[in-house]
Amino acid sequence: MTKTPKRAARRRRANLAFGFALAALIAGVMAARTTTAEPATAAAAPPAMASAAGVIRVASAYGFDETVTRLKADIAAKGIKFFDEIDQSQLGAGANIALRPSKLLIFGNPPLGVQFLTSNPYAGLDWPVRMLVIQDPDGKVFVAYSDFAWVAQRYAITDRDAAFKMATEVSASIAGSVSGKSGG
Repeated sequence: MTKTPKRAARRRRANLAFGFALAALIAGVMAARTTTAEPATAAAAPPAMASAAGVIRVASAYGFDETVTRLKADIAAKGIKFFDEIDQSQLGAGANIALRPSKLLIFGNPPLGVQFLTSNPYAGLDWPVRMLVIQDPDGKVFVAYSDFAWVAQRYAITDRDAAFKMATEVSASIAGSVSGKSGG
């Protein structure tokens, strides 16, 4: 007789826990479906050129290929390790999907970037550094990369201010090398 009330109590606790877990799961799914982008901005910009949270975009003063060449030269001149170049438009063509010129450059300074991973290993999703070179429908070329203040906030890294400052300055300098403005 004593086992039945205990089993019933355990079952009630299990059902209650399941209910809370289900409610949390539903709340999480609903939160993930909610966007933080400003509706007016997203609606006004063409989808391909809509802004994204934590992304810095710099207009290039050069054509697409020249922009890529200059960025790679600046990365090399700074002694930064260049890991890879991914031609996304070529990948699209291989899948029979038309895509305007788009190349992803992947590079970084391991002694600097790995510090982020020691604070939060998930920061490896944003390191090494990636710079995206794209061409819009009007032929204008842009360089886009992650804002390191956003990266620090995204991974709740609060113990690497000097490293984030350096990464911010170096990335801005590399992207600025194609802006056509002096000092870039």
